Amino acid sequence: MTERQLELTFTVVDVAPEPYSVSPVLTARVSVGASTDDPVHAIALRCQVRIEPLRRSYSDDEAAGLLDLFGPRERWATTQRTFLWQHCTALVPGFTGTTTVALPLDCSYDFEVAAAKYLHALRDGALPLQFLFSGTIFVKSERGFSVQQVSWDCEHHYDMPVSVWRDLITQHYPNTGWVRLNHDTITALAGYKSTRGLLDLDHAIISLLDADREAAR
Repeated sequence: MTERQLELTFTVVDVAPEPYSVSPVLTARVSVGASTDDPVHAIALRCQVRIEPLRRSYSDDEAAGLLDLFGPRERWATTQRTFLWQHCTALVPGFTGTTTVALPLDCSYDFEVAAAKYLHALRDGALPLQFLFSGTIFVKSERGFSVQQVSWDCEHHYDMPVSVWRDLITQHYPNTGWVRLNHDTITALAGYKSTRGLLDLDHAIISLLDADREAAR
């Protein structure tokens, strides 16, 4: 006797900052629904989260921040493509009918990462996300347990408010950010700071920018 294939549906209910994490983490609450009333023992859930930049519009200030990623607006028709944000996993405990699982999304504020650069450029509105679900389903059967795979077409589109991302970054990096420099640049910048009696590297960079603006006049 052939076992019935269990069909699942996944719906992202909301996304919010995880308040007590050491590093920046967003938590996506995902509703999982089964096509039958048969009990599901567990799901080893995997998810690929992608950003869909074409699903929103951008102000001029946002467009300036996206120049490194997509070039000028006139090129966006060919340069703006859906791109990967991250992979994440979760173990869904046993349930019957429907349940809700917390899906952790680890976030980086490294401006060398395309997703962080994109998110930093957004001022308001929504972040257009695509959740692609996969994984292994463990169900009880007459022979004990059987294993099935989450259908390849399980996905959900979700528009996360940009304010959620900004709240997360404010929580972990209040009024600060991270820029990666090579060792020689750091050494030179530290020397510049010391010889001019500046308070820190931030003031050293501001001094260099002010000097550059003066020279450009």
